[in-house]
Amino acid sequence: MGKTTGIEWTESTWNPVTGCSKVSQGCKYCYAERDWGRLQHLPAYHGRAFTDVATHSNRLDQPLRWQKPRRIFVNSMSDLFHPDVPDLFIWRVFIVMAQATRHTFQVLTKRPDRAFGIISKWCDTGLVFRSGYGAVLPNVWLGVSVEDQAAADERIPILLKTPAAVRWVSAEPLLGPVAIGAYLSRTNMPGLRLMPGFIDPLPGLQWVVCGGESGPHARPMHAAWARALRDQCAVAGVPFLFKQWGEWIDADQDECPVGSPRDRWMWADGSPFFSQDGQRAMPLFCRTGKKRAGRLLDGVQHDGYPSMLDGDLLANGA
Repeated sequence: MGKTTGIEWTESTWNPVTGCSKVSQGCKYCYAERDWGRLQHLPAYHGRAFTDVATHSNRLDQPLRWQKPRRIFVNSMSDLFHPDVPDLFIWRVFIVMAQATRHTFQVLTKRPDRAFGIISKWCDTGLVFRSGYGAVLPNVWLGVSVEDQAAADERIPILLKTPAAVRWVSAEPLLGPVAIGAYLSRTNMPGLRLMPGFIDPLPGLQWVVCGGESGPHARPMHAAWARALRDQCAVAGVPFLFKQWGEWIDADQDECPVGSPRDRWMWADGSPFFSQDGQRAMPLFCRTGKKRAGRLLDGVQHDGYPSMLDGDLLANGA
């Protein structure tokens, strides 16, 4: 938690909630759980298991004290919509985000069903923050984490029903191919964008982040999976951000270092490079570490971000 962070798509983290529990394969080697041990010397974490979800009222005003506008990742060490977080506390978090209009808040969840239930209830009862365009909190981007097609098909449709100014997806760790073309906004699709005032009549994703897995037990991400997401976004005109390769890099990438020790090379099925000569039809990966693998996809750094204006208008049109 703090003013700066190494997470490529944000600028600061804010953790009014800490602790979580696993819900799918993307959680298997959770980075937050991995970091939990080194935080045990801090009072907020001392003596707690990672699954002991706690709220921290003393942290609620932190964004209000940050004067410089920034993108803020909400709960990098938890999930705001975890079932152990009281509805009232979630409301208090939204109150702060409504007050801190100079910041952009990036909320990411694996529990969109609860987000939909809570935010929809606020809308139905009139307890809702609205911008001039009618969108719920224009400075809050609501997203879901997906790791494969099953997670995408389960979580994205619920997200798209949820009132939000900007809806987005973090495909990290990406563990399989994901087709999301049907879920993408078409407001900025090449050709359609030339039509003045065109608004997609259906709400769609307005931002896609893609990344591989990091950490000692990281699973490789195939370049074909990342390329497919990039290309789907390009067709729809949706901003795409490639966050990182993770620990492994696909050997067909120009950025893949050559000459590393043979025990760092692995076929897609997990077998060592030198053990199965007949597996050459599968992708080959080299374990380089996150820093060396970098974040170039086919030699290009992708740093797309959604337009706030497009987000407000799309939410209104939806």
